[in-house]
Amino acid sequence: MDGKAQAEGEARVRRVLVEGLLRRGLAKPGSLTRDAFEAMLGDLCAKLAYMTDANLAALEEVAARNASGKDRDRFPIAQRILDMAADIQPPSDTGSPLMRAVFAHEIGRRAIAEGWAPELREMARKMRAWPGPFAQTQARQAADAAIRRMAELEAEDARGEELAPSDAAWMRDRRAQIARCAEIGAMGA
Repeated sequence: MDGKAQAEGEARVRRVLVEGLLRRGLAKPGSLTRDAFEAMLGDLCAKLAYMTDANLAALEEVAARNASGKDRDRFPIAQRILDMAADIQPPSDTGSPLMRAVFAHEIGRRAIAEGWAPELREMARKMRAWPGPFAQTQARQAADAAIRRMAELEAEDARGEELAPSDAAWMRDRRAQIARCAEIGAMGA
């Protein structure tokens, strides 16, 4: 997202989500100072700038329903709003600093080289957490069938055998997914 699109997105988040919640009468959380609340809102606007108007309106309704405080009249903290937003409109995995870091790291480079990068990407996108050893093992296991199929199709292609159109399309798509992971890693390097 370029600077202009980011600024427009932040203004949209402020207008639809933040002002919508404030119009409902939600106040700053009691645990935050005015400055900390404004900083939280600024950060929230920056992180949700990718969302559409319709999805921000839906998020505003969900966030209002999940107001915090004893009287349910306080703004939810940013992390709760971000979690709700991810359910409504997940962020693009290319814009995520987490995704960039994962694929710029040795873990991501190994996944790209060994062919299990698409599964690692999907797992990191869903978990929104650094893929530890267990997650890496899960991603590798999820990729086993795809890696075997890719090896078989590449061997057939190398022998000059004609691939079925569906197999050729699958192989192109798989290669594109792995290349996309490499591009994400380059963004984080």
